[in-house]
Amino acid sequence: MSEAFDSQNLVGEKFSPSTDTHRSVFQQDYDRLLFSTPVRRLADKTQVWPMEENDGVRTRLTHSHEVANLARSIGARAFKGAREAFRQHGCNDDSLAEIINPLSLSIGLGHDLGNPPFGHQGEVAIGLWFERRKDWIFTHTKDGGDLLPTPVPETHWPEFIEFDGNPQSLRLLTRLQTHIDGLGLDLSAATLAAGLKYPVSYLNRNKDKPVRKKGGYFESEKDLVEWIRKNTGLEEGQRHPLTWIMEACDDIAYSVLDVDDVLKKGIMSPDDVLIILRQKFKSGDIVGKIQEKFMDVESRLFSPEMQRDIKIEYLRAYLIEGLIEHASKKFIENAAAIFNFTLVEPLMDSSPLCEELKTIAQQNAFNNSSVLRMEALGSAAIDDLMTALWEAISFRKKFEDIRSKRLGARAKYVFSLISPNYIEQADKPKNPTEVASGLRYRELRLLTDMVSGMTDTYAMRLWKDIKVMPDANCA
Repeated sequence: MSEAFDSQNLVGEKFSPSTDTHRSVFQQDYDRLLFSTPVRRLADKTQVWPMEENDGVRTRLTHSHEVANLARSIGARAFKGAREAFRQHGCNDDSLAEIINPLSLSIGLGHDLGNPPFGHQGEVAIGLWFERRKDWIFTHTKDGGDLLPTPVPETHWPEFIEFDGNPQSLRLLTRLQTHIDGLGLDLSAATLAAGLKYPVSYLNRNKDKPVRKKGGYFESEKDLVEWIRKNTGLEEGQRHPLTWIMEACDDIAYSVLDVDDVLKKGIMSPDDVLIILRQKFKSGDIVGKIQEKFMDVESRLFSPEMQRDIKIEYLRAYLIEGLIEHASKKFIENAAAIFNFTLVEPLMDSSPLCEELKTIAQQNAFNNSSVLRMEALGSAAIDDLMTALWEAISFRKKFEDIRSKRLGARAKYVFSLISPNYIEQADKPKNPTEVASGLRYRELRLLTDMVSGMTDTYAMRLWKDIKVMPDANCA
C-alpha cells in the first residue's frame, strides 16, 4: 500500500503526482473507490427505506455520494479558515485540490461500505445471531460438541455480538478485494486513517467518549492499523483531523436528507416541517429565510404540486447551508484541539437544528410502519441466511481444512455462493493476528464477510431460495 504520510505530516502528501496520470495519491484513492464493486453495491442497500420502489428516495449509495459532496464543501471551508493549522502539518497552497478535496471525497464515499443489508437493523440482526449462540460458537465445534483446539478469545467476542459496519468497511477495502499482492484497493495510509471513525479496537472502547464509543477495527486488521499508524504518526484513540468532517457530514445527511425523503414520500409536507421549526426556533435566521421563500412561492401561480416540490428544494438548500456553516465554523474554532487530538465533542453535537431534524426523521421515517415491517423481514432473512451460511462453512469433512468436502446438499450449494476471495482470506490469512486467533475466528469472519456484503435484493432472493430447502444438519 502507498506510504503517503509520516509522523510530521498528517494531512500533507510527500509524494509528487504521477508523471503518467498527474494525479496525487489521494486522487488515485478516490478513483479506486469510485469504480470499486463495494461502492456499486451500495445502490441496493438500505438508507432508511428498505426495498424502496420510489427511485427518488435515497439508497445507501446516494447517501454516500451526498456525504462525500458535503465533506468536500466543509473540507474546503475548513482549509481556508484554518489554513495555518493545516500548513503546520504539511499542507501548502496546492493541498486543497491534491489532498483535502480527494481525501474528503474518499472518506465520505467509503464510510458506509461495511454496512450489511437492511441498514442498522442488519447490524443488530447479525449481533443477535451470535448472542443466541455464544454458549458454544466461540468455544466448541458445535452445540454440545467438543472444545475447539483454539477457542476464540473472549476479548474478541464483542466483534461479533456487537457487530458494526465501521470496522467491516476497513476490512472490506483492505482484505476482501482481489489484488495481485493481497492489498485490497491499495489505498494510502492517510485515506484509511481518515476513514477510521472510531480509532480504537474493541478492547479499548469507552462509551463515555464519543471518539472511543465503538470499536473501529477488528483484531483481524490489527496489523494493518499498526501499518497505518506507522505511516501517519497517529496513535490509538487519535482521530485523523478530516474524520471530524466526515462524521459531521454523516450527521447532516441523517438529519436534512432523511427528512427530505420523508417529504418525497408525502408523509409530511414542507409546511409541516416549517411549522415545527418555527415552534422550536421562533424566527431564527434560517427559519426566517425559509418562511420568506415559502411566501414567495405561494404568491406565484404554480399548481399545488409544483409549490410543494419547489418548497422542498428551498427547505433542503437552506437547511444544508445552515448546517454546513455550523460544521465549518466549529472545525475552524476547534482547529488547535482537532490537530492536537484533544477535541471531545463531535462538530454537530452543538447544533440544535441538526438535533431537531434528526428527531423529525426518527419520528416520521425510522418509526414509519413500512420501515419497521421491512426491518422485521430483513432481520428474519439475515437470521436464516446466517444459519444456512454457518452450515455451509462448518458442515464439512475435515475440520482443519475449510475447503474440504461439504457433508450436505444444502451446505454444498450455499458454500458455492460464497465469494472465492473471502474463502481465500479465511483459508490463508495474511496476518499473524488471524493465525493466532485460530480457525474458528476466521470461520466467523468469513460468515460476517459474506452476509454483510450482500445487497438487500440479493439477501431477500437468497433467503426465499434456501427457505424451500430442508435444513437438516443445520447447527
